Amino acid sequence: MLRNLSPLLSPDLLHALASMGHGDDIVIADANFPAHSCGKRVIRLEGASATDTLAAVLSLLPLDAFVPSPALSMEIVGEPDQIPDIVQEFQAIIDSSADTPATIKPCERFAFYEKAKTAFAVIQTGETRIYGNIILKKGVVMPEGDT
Repeated sequence: MLRNLSPLLSPDLLHALASMGHGDDIVIADANFPAHSCGKRVIRLEGASATDTLAAVLSLLPLDAFVPSPALSMEIVGEPDQIPDIVQEFQAIIDSSADTPATIKPCERFAFYEKAKTAFAVIQTGETRIYGNIILKKGVVMPEGDT
C-alpha cells in the first residue's frame, strides 16, 4: 500500500504509467472494448469505472501540451456530432484535474481502434456505459519548479 494514491493505480498500472515516454498513448476503455485484440499490453480494472480511472491516471500523467489533441474519444456510430454523456464527464475531469486541460477530440470508431493498436497500453475497465473510451497522449514531466 502507498499513501496519497488512488487504489485504482495498481502496481501494473503504475509501472505502465512510469514506463511511458513523452508522446506515448494510453487507452482507458469500457468493458465492451476489444482490448486484447487492440492492445499489446492490457491492464484490467474490472471493478472500476472509466471516469474514476481517468481521474486516477490524470493525478499522475501530464497531457501532452505540444499536440493539438492529446485526448481522443470514440465517435457515436452514425451520429458523429453527438457527444455521449460519459465523454462530457471525461471532459469535466480533464478540465478540473489535468495540468494542461485540453478539449477532447472525437475519432471515428475504426480509426480509434487503429490508434489503440499503437498505444503503449490499454486499461480495460468495468465501465458499462457505451463509448466510455478515451486515448490520452502523455506529456513531458517537467522538473520541479519549471512550468
